[in-house]
Amino acid sequence: MIKINKLEIENVKRVKAVKIEPSANGLTIVGGKNKQGKTSVLDSIAWALGGNKYRPSQATREGSVVPPHLHLVLSNGLIVERKGKNSDLKVIDPNGEKGGQQLLDSFVNELAIDLPKFMASSSKEKANTLLQIIGVGHKLFELEQKETEIYNSRRAIGQIADQKSKFAKEQPYYPDAPKEPISASDLIQQQQAILARNGENQRKRNQLTQIQQQFSVQTQEVERLTNLLNEAKSKLKQLSADLEIAQKDALDLMDESTEELARNIQQIDEINRKVRANLDKDKAETDANEYRMQYDQLTTQIEAVRKEKSDLLTNADLPLEGLSVDDGELVYEGQKWDNMSGSDQLKVSAAIVRKLKPNCGFILLDKLEQMDLDSLQEFGQWLEQEGLQAIATRVSTGEECSIIIEDGYVAGQAEEDQQAPVPVQEPVASTPTWKAGEF
Repeated sequence: MIKINKLEIENVKRVKAVKIEPSANGLTIVGGKNKQGKTSVLDSIAWALGGNKYRPSQATREGSVVPPHLHLVLSNGLIVERKGKNSDLKVIDPNGEKGGQQLLDSFVNELAIDLPKFMASSSKEKANTLLQIIGVGHKLFELEQKETEIYNSRRAIGQIADQKSKFAKEQPYYPDAPKEPISASDLIQQQQAILARNGENQRKRNQLTQIQQQFSVQTQEVERLTNLLNEAKSKLKQLSADLEIAQKDALDLMDESTEELARNIQQIDEINRKVRANLDKDKAETDANEYRMQYDQLTTQIEAVRKEKSDLLTNADLPLEGLSVDDGELVYEGQKWDNMSGSDQLKVSAAIVRKLKPNCGFILLDKLEQMDLDSLQEFGQWLEQEGLQAIATRVSTGEECSIIIEDGYVAGQAEEDQQAPVPVQEPVASTPTWKAGEF
């Protein structure tokens, strides 16, 4: 990985003359009070390596008649300079061959020199950056779309199932009601049939009465008409036989009641109302069960899609152990971005930046005063463990600072060192010396 071995800056923003040799691994903190030139150091590095799009709008130090001068030595031997009236770029490789911004762009990570831009992006933008780097962004996007579609369908089905269940519970139920609505015409036909049978019974009763009367008359006639005894006896014999049959038929007759049918006819509307209510309740319960089954099936599909997403990320080459993407957001050690500690946020950002361009071994960080000393120490130890270099600023003059900037200079450096000219390292036999303001 390529890192910054040495940097010399003169007349950029608030910097007058600064020389720094950052630690190869770990955290180099540029401390100092406000408006002393700390951020100017980082802006100078970004400008030197990132190109003119990072050039400060007022690059030349106020009050200076000498143009800005930037001189960086990288760990791969490249020398990067910006100097002169137009701050022209010069890049010299170890073999003495000149290069330009294109050579720097081949290994300098844009996010490494503008990490706050990445950290200030939304959670979904951070996650998308990671997914694109590890090459699973498109596939994960398709899976998330599929999961969203199934989830929305399941939610709609669940709402319908709940509505059906609620509707079924609110419906009255009449266990004594028949299963199907009653037809008034059927009841009337049944009533008429019973009345017809009862009419036939009455006819037979009337017939019995008539025969009884005739028998009585004939008996009297026999008594009165002895001369017609034989004829009367013959007829009496026949009538006796008829009487016996009629009596037997009359004994077996049972009249059917029409009272229940009459009541049913009168109550048919109420009965049918109960039947329809029972049918509605049964249908609502059936519908609710069907939608609940669909809901369960969609739940199974969602779980399958989520497992596929999990497997996709599990098998991906993630830049940091414990880092993942859940529901389109970065998750580290089970915590989303807004719940991560400042140290963890920096770890995640640095790991993603390194993954984007593995050859870029440094990052620039501004305003680390928001982190406490323990978090700083933890982050610095992680950088050393990962072999990364970080140059950061912090409003502080404490022992945690690698150097202190005061009024555009490095506090404690000998005055002659601060004002000494920056050597132009060319691949020539000897290195000329220079004075401040002379290039």
